Amino acid sequence: MKMERTKNAARNIAFGSMLKLLNMVIPFIMRSVVLHYLGVEYLGLSGLFRSLLSFLNLAELGVGSAMVFSMYKPIAEDNTEEICALMRLYRTFYRIIGLFIAAVGLAITPLLRNLISGDLPADMNLYILYFINLGYTVLSYWLFAYKSSLLNAHQRTDVISKVSLCVHLAEYALKLPALIVFRNYYIYLIIQLLAQVAINLATAARVTKIYPHYVPRGHLAGEKVRDIVSRVRDLFTAKFSNVIFNSADTLVISAFMGLAPLAIFQNYYFVITSLNTFLNIIIQACIAGVGNSLVTESEEKNIKDLTKYTLLFGWVMGISSAMLLCLYQPFMQIWMEKENLLAFSYVICFVIYYFTEGMNRIINMFKDAAGIWRKDRWRPLTAALVNLGLNLATVQRLGLYGVLLSSVISMVVVQIPWLFHNLFQEVFPHRYLWQYVRLFCGLAALTFVSCAGSWLACSALRLGPWPSLIVNAFFSFIISNVLFFTVYGRNQLFRESIAQIRRILLRKRHNSGQRG
Repeated sequence: MKMERTKNAARNIAFGSMLKLLNMVIPFIMRSVVLHYLGVEYLGLSGLFRSLLSFLNLAELGVGSAMVFSMYKPIAEDNTEEICALMRLYRTFYRIIGLFIAAVGLAITPLLRNLISGDLPADMNLYILYFINLGYTVLSYWLFAYKSSLLNAHQRTDVISKVSLCVHLAEYALKLPALIVFRNYYIYLIIQLLAQVAINLATAARVTKIYPHYVPRGHLAGEKVRDIVSRVRDLFTAKFSNVIFNSADTLVISAFMGLAPLAIFQNYYFVITSLNTFLNIIIQACIAGVGNSLVTESEEKNIKDLTKYTLLFGWVMGISSAMLLCLYQPFMQIWMEKENLLAFSYVICFVIYYFTEGMNRIINMFKDAAGIWRKDRWRPLTAALVNLGLNLATVQRLGLYGVLLSSVISMVVVQIPWLFHNLFQEVFPHRYLWQYVRLFCGLAALTFVSCAGSWLACSALRLGPWPSLIVNAFFSFIISNVLFFTVYGRNQLFRESIAQIRRILLRKRHNSGQRG
């Protein structure tokens, strides 16, 4: 079966964007309410639990990615029996994983207090809060999580987005009174747990309705099971590395500096992760199509797609980086007030991290779609260990600067160059490597110029937070767009990509008009 990749990607991006917009705007409100009614320590504790449970999620071992990748070929061949057998294997894996996370999560409970520097608020029961968060993680695996693999492999993540939109609207409507009226963080977390249960059950029901012929039954050939287990083993290294890379900062700040500095750091980091969710929407919407294309299309078509995706992502990352640099401080002052601001030098570090991490994701999308996890398994581990080592070496001398610079250095020096090498050795012909490196470096250089030009223009104006937010957004958007279109506007692949986006938008508008 050949997928309608453009149509599916457009649908996934549309509903994914709506979900991410909801999950970006409302959590900003929630963090503000938690800060106002409960205190900064609760924000720090929430971030600590997320990072700690990410380590427990290592038990997932990359099963989800390996199983979705294993479905690409049988879906293309309409092999129903093999897809059903894969679902059965996936269900078994996730039941074991949920049990393992529950056991390990309970075992590490006595160590919790050692991960927090300083005192806790008197009304905070660390262990009850932790157990609720642990239950949230365990139930997310036990309740039909395996069924979502069908939607991911068929490039129908819009179904998950629709279900999540409905449930999250109800969830947030209940959470606000829990904080404002009752000022009870325990009720807040219980509502969050019940919402996850509802999403899993509703998604499973939709999958059963859309794909009634896919049920977990049958057995895979021993060779195929060994191949999947091998992929899972290779993915574990990447999974372990990503958790260390993404969670080490939080754990190090909490252990050496305390919950209050951690909360301020995470307020800034939350802005970046919110923006990155939109990048993730595009990646998740396109990755199944890319995987299908790598199986069914020619070498020339796939290298052309890589170039087009990189140009588009570079454009988006360049413009958003320039705007982020100019809007960060005015927004943070409005959101969290002046006493919770970091120095502008921290903002520069956050923007550099945002750009490098975002560009790394586009290359990773092709790596994951191609399934070259075994070849790539040592790269993320090395980068994660470099990041962790630099964190521990610099946090006491440089504080938050050391934490941010450690992430940037490991990304720029280890992650990206090594990934280039693996991608153009395993997926694409090596002769295209330096051509692609020049494109990548050109996008990075143009982003630097866009950021510098936008900041010089915006810093000449001395305005209050609200006027700065509006005026800086206008100038940074115009300046960065003019620079990108000046440099790449004549590029044929760039023009084809813009034309394709226009066709998608016009098609959606036409379809909406017909429905009306």
